[in-house]
Amino acid sequence: MLDSLLADARSSDHQFVIHSDDPETAAADWFRNHDVDVAHRPLPEGIPRPFLVVERDGEFVGVLDLAEVERLLEPPIEPPASREELSPGHREFFDALAGTVFTSISRRELLAVSREIEDRARRVGDGSLHVSFQRLSMFRSQQEVYERIATETALDIHVHGVDDWTPPERSGIHYHAHQDEQLAPYWVLAFDGGPDETQASGLVGRERPGEGFTGFWTNDEGMVERIRTNVASATA
Repeated sequence: MLDSLLADARSSDHQFVIHSDDPETAAADWFRNHDVDVAHRPLPEGIPRPFLVVERDGEFVGVLDLAEVERLLEPPIEPPASREELSPGHREFFDALAGTVFTSISRRELLAVSREIEDRARRVGDGSLHVSFQRLSMFRSQQEVYERIATETALDIHVHGVDDWTPPERSGIHYHAHQDEQLAPYWVLAFDGGPDETQASGLVGRERPGEGFTGFWTNDEGMVERIRTNVASATA
């Protein structure tokens, strides 16, 4: 089910290369701690500041100052609200992050990415938003946020999860209870973009006891649709 999406996301075609005289940088530590492959090369002669190169299929696609990368990686990492406002290097960096499976993600980091997806859905104001916070009882802490979204927008909101709580009925929010533990490890969001597919955004995280979450986020509308259909079929 959702594990197959994690496996597919692991085949990301982006690579990260840090150019620095010091191989032990904060960015290298972050990538290593999240089980992301990163290469290190010495700083070229005449270049005063360390930098990160983003490659796709072995070809150069973007470069960022390493200090800026380390600022962007400070938790909680938040995907940009609009790609149009970003420089080409920033776009490629966030596209690469969006296509990368991370390990040891904290619940706080997942929540930050979730809030960005929810805010995007709120700004668009239409379309469908499917979410699963593992168990229905976990939705209690998110209930106020989603009731506000349902009130302010025309979004079709679907909340999935293991059936361990009966949530109160709310207009615009549909609950889907699952009778077994299939969804228990997963934290999932999928917004289809409404009238604009380029606004589609999704997140999949699988909890591993004692190790945090393994997961990814994506802005690819095809992958977002796969996330939606997978979580919907789990509670069908």
